[in-house]
Amino acid sequence: MGRARVVGINHVALEVGDVDEALEFYGRLFDFGVRERSDEHALICMGDQVLALFKSGGGGPDGRRHVGIVVTDRHAVARAVGVECGDRLDVLDPWGNHVQVVDYAECRFRKAPEVHEALGLDGLTKSPAALQELEDAGLAPVHGS
Repeated sequence: MGRARVVGINHVALEVGDVDEALEFYGRLFDFGVRERSDEHALICMGDQVLALFKSGGGGPDGRRHVGIVVTDRHAVARAVGVECGDRLDVLDPWGNHVQVVDYAECRFRKAPEVHEALGLDGLTKSPAALQELEDAGLAPVHGS
């Protein structure tokens, strides 16, 4: 029997101390919609993917767990948290979740043209290095997007 092939991430779940505080914190960093909300959880829309925030049952961060969030402007996030933006941008939320912020232009991750259009991302392109990485992986870019 063959194995299932990985095609992407549907959602990532983070534990937070308070759902309202988490939405306020992440709302300072990112522009997003909330798909579902209760006292115990919230689902943040990231285009065709979801960041799930769940009220924690306790326990602390382990230092290695993290989520990589692709954004249109990593420097805007750095400004929101008041840090310098170098080659990488790593943010800890108030509950110790490690968020690695990555520019769409610089990563291998690519949205389909119809998703670009639906999200209003027309004109968002990839860097030459990201295009080369896509090419090398056999995921040929479509006109630099």
